[in-house]
Amino acid sequence: MKAAAYCRFSSDNQREESIDAQLRAIKEYAEKNNIEIVKIYADEAKSATTDDRPQFLQMIKDSEIGIFKAVIVHKLDRFARNRYDSAFYKRQLKKNGVIIISVLEQLDDSPESIILESVLEGMAEYYSKNLAREVMKGLKENAFNAKFNGGIPPLGYKIVNGEYHINNEEAEAIKLIFDLYAKGYGYRHIIDELNLKGYKTKNGNSFSKNSLYGILRNEKYTGKYIFNKGTKTNHRITKEDVIIIDNAIPAIIDKDLFEKVQKKINERKIERGANTAKRTYLLSGLVYCGICGSKMVGCLSRGKYVTYRCNRKDRTKQCTNKDINKDRLEVFIVEELNKKIFDPEVAPILAKLLNEENQKLNKEKFEKIAALKKNYNKIESQIRNIVDAIAEGMYQPIMKEKMRELEDKKNEILYSLSEIEKKKETSFITPEIIMEIFDADREVINSSNNPQKIKEVLKKYIKKVIVHPNEIKCEFYFWIGDDFRSLEVAASGVEPPTLRV
Repeated sequence: MKAAAYCRFSSDNQREESIDAQLRAIKEYAEKNNIEIVKIYADEAKSATTDDRPQFLQMIKDSEIGIFKAVIVHKLDRFARNRYDSAFYKRQLKKNGVIIISVLEQLDDSPESIILESVLEGMAEYYSKNLAREVMKGLKENAFNAKFNGGIPPLGYKIVNGEYHINNEEAEAIKLIFDLYAKGYGYRHIIDELNLKGYKTKNGNSFSKNSLYGILRNEKYTGKYIFNKGTKTNHRITKEDVIIIDNAIPAIIDKDLFEKVQKKINERKIERGANTAKRTYLLSGLVYCGICGSKMVGCLSRGKYVTYRCNRKDRTKQCTNKDINKDRLEVFIVEELNKKIFDPEVAPILAKLLNEENQKLNKEKFEKIAALKKNYNKIESQIRNIVDAIAEGMYQPIMKEKMRELEDKKNEILYSLSEIEKKKETSFITPEIIMEIFDADREVINSSNNPQKIKEVLKKYIKKVIVHPNEIKCEFYFWIGDDFRSLEVAASGVEPPTLRV
């Protein structure tokens, strides 16, 4: 029998068997029971209480094509700790003719085994939820005493015997950040000041906009102890699990200064929304820095210049590339698109290239399908011959091994055929079809008053725009079968300095 091995190692309990240990036990079991492992699926640091297990979900999907008839796990709780999920996925596997085998829990199809399996799954689910409850109980007890509950303490604090103490050197950076922001300085100026004084984040990195925002919003700096408040991605925390205690840890910033900063952050957010509400960056997500490779983002420089700026330079001041004027860059790229793609003389060339590629892809696809089917029929014939020989009483031990080998090859062919047939067949493309598409898109980018429509059209043709200090490059692409063909066009004839702010 052919089987798949599934292993999982969750980070919530480091004492559990590692994936290597689970796999070793599974292989030993398979060898003893004459089972062939044809595929191994493993999820590292994933909990069975969540569906965020890519290898597990891939295994369920692969069960549909018949490459294995069983899934072997070390223990049933490696499969799922939740009875509903366990039943749901087992039903899917059963529907595909696949059974579950546990190395440590020897179960069969008897009524007793069904009850035992349900009990084991219930115990695993209970263990998981009870463990979470006990852990939360200990963490909450620490929180009521304003004790440190793990992780990395905020910049400005150190932990001594489980209690928060001020780290004087780091606290100076915190005070500087709040003081400068309260005086009206922006993130870029604050980052420059921090770099000048040699301050770093808790992880030893340079400060960025995100790290400054997190610091300026952190109420702990006023002496407030906060536990289990939740995150943007975790909204399942109940009110009774949240613990907030005023004046429980040493304060670095007084409350008046903190409130002043919060008010200024909210005012700037409103102003920024008003300034950018009607502005659309047509090349957003497409422009890259030619020095460090980071994306270039739209921004308002010095309150009056609308530009694309290197995101790394914007966040950490770690790039020397200059900003580039938004309108001039966008006009230039549209001109290049009109010249390199939408030109009527280009359409027949593109049609020819597309159709040549289409014919090549279709021919290769059909040739491969034909070869696989021919091989499949040959294997089927060999299997029939062996079956006929056995029926005539000419059985030899070697026939069993040969049959297994032929069945393996047959399943591999079926898998390959299913993958090939998923790919769409490409159709014939005429210059007229291309020109109809080009005319419609050209009309949008040259005449439309809808920036969002223009932006969508540009995304269809532009792979990326790379801004170097002395030149601009645009990579256009167009669809050929399942692949993209790129055309790199240098910004010849345009002096980049004239585009600079």
